Amino acid sequence: MSKITIEDAKPLIGGIVHVDRAHLTDAEVIEELKTALELRGVLVFPRLHATDEEQLAFTDAFGGRVNFNKGVPGSNASAEDVYKITLDRALNSEPDYVLGTFFWHVDGVTIDQSLPKATILSARTLSDAGGATEFANLYAAYEHLPEDEKRQYEGLEVIHTVEAAVRPVYGSPPQERLDRYRSMAAGMEQPLVWTHESGRKSLLIGTHADGIVGMPGPHARALITRLIQWAAQPQFVYRHQWQVGDMAVWDNQGLMHRVVPYTDEGRVMHRTSIGGHEKPGHVASDENKSRMFELS
Repeated sequence: MSKITIEDAKPLIGGIVHVDRAHLTDAEVIEELKTALELRGVLVFPRLHATDEEQLAFTDAFGGRVNFNKGVPGSNASAEDVYKITLDRALNSEPDYVLGTFFWHVDGVTIDQSLPKATILSARTLSDAGGATEFANLYAAYEHLPEDEKRQYEGLEVIHTVEAAVRPVYGSPPQERLDRYRSMAAGMEQPLVWTHESGRKSLLIGTHADGIVGMPGPHARALITRLIQWAAQPQFVYRHQWQVGDMAVWDNQGLMHRVVPYTDEGRVMHRTSIGGHEKPGHVASDENKSRMFELS
């Protein structure tokens, strides 16, 4: 008898996994989950109630953990390499990083590192309103583009910055905060169309996309906005309404995600990240960053 069953959530994205916690790290279960994640993009484990130790063990079994938030409030708050996502100021003195997740993003895309392969999130305490997480399939979004647009976007390089990711939160942040953002990450040039080692192609976009190399600022931002809207069509998106104890894992290299806004400071989610070895981009040059705001 199989230790695991997986149901499709939607035709192009999402899978619902039923497995006993005791078998979560079994080798055959992990292999089946890896195959399903490649096909479905995001997998949800309803009411699994995994502990931090079990979530970390699953993270390690799936591909090994990576922690790129060590300098951010909430990191290692409950266990090493666990990032506690909350607006509770007793645990998070800088909630802008959490408020920034209200907007479409890919984890780790502004940092000079291999892009994390996958993200794992578990629900510990929920808000009374809001707080659902939406996932958009960037593989499917690329595959369904018209062929002429695919050719048009091939070879374009996009500049991603932390300050762009939090611009919707603050608008024009004070210089001190801007300097802090810029000290955290230099800004990265990433391909708009990412050809993965597997040969699959996906868009690589999100609110952190701040400009396109060689393109006037207004034109670049209009294109980025249009592609985000394209990728966020209902056919490419799975929305998960959390229940306490749910856990989800998603392909961070092929999906963008966001949380439905909430205000409840008691909401707590525990995140771990699975390391990747593919690094599609490189640090953006000062010249290209300075030209993002040119009008022509």
